[in-house]
Amino acid sequence: MSEKNSKRFGDDPFPINALGAGESWRMFSIMSEFVKAFTAMSDAGPCVSIFGSARSAPDSPDCRMAENLARLLAQNGFGVISGGGEGVMAAANKGATEAGGLSIGLNIELPHEQMPNPYANLQLDFHYFFIRKVVFVKYSQAYVVLPGGFGTMDELFEAMTLIQTSRIRPFPTFLMGSDYWGGLVGWIKEKMLAEKYISPEDLDIFTITDSPEEVVRAIKKTLVLR
Repeated sequence: MSEKNSKRFGDDPFPINALGAGESWRMFSIMSEFVKAFTAMSDAGPCVSIFGSARSAPDSPDCRMAENLARLLAQNGFGVISGGGEGVMAAANKGATEAGGLSIGLNIELPHEQMPNPYANLQLDFHYFFIRKVVFVKYSQAYVVLPGGFGTMDELFEAMTLIQTSRIRPFPTFLMGSDYWGGLVGWIKEKMLAEKYISPEDLDIFTITDSPEEVVRAIKKTLVLR
């Protein structure tokens, strides 16, 4: 196949040609992905999203923490949502599945690094990042964020921004791994807060913890109060 006619992994199903004709047709692809996701998730029940790096080794402290947390959540009646890939995401899906709970993987098509893990018992595949983000927010009663890279930070700050600006109803957001998150939170306080780019109450959006049990107790308490 020639380079001109080849289709690369992850290419848009409705590419824009020189006249821009593909732009309008892309809307059908976007609507289709939303419909498929909403239909698949319609009976999910209360769920907690667990985020973290795809690069974490299965026997790492982060993966063990994610697996333990997911197991506790499933035992307490919560479905677990992950990004569907390896590392922390696979550990979260594994813990929920082994505990007999709903284990959802929202996999994103990438040219490298992201392959679906075998532990999710409900696997959805996405082409568009922004649709995947909508599904995370729409079907989560809480976010738990373990150490990760740019993608993990993207999901965290997206949720915090939506909560801060009252675009979504506030939900519990936990940063697990105080050693990892301490430096970032310190910078947020010393720079963002001190220079008045955020307000003191914005720091209440998230909680740092190393305890899966604390996370589960807090989520259950929040849902009861609602």
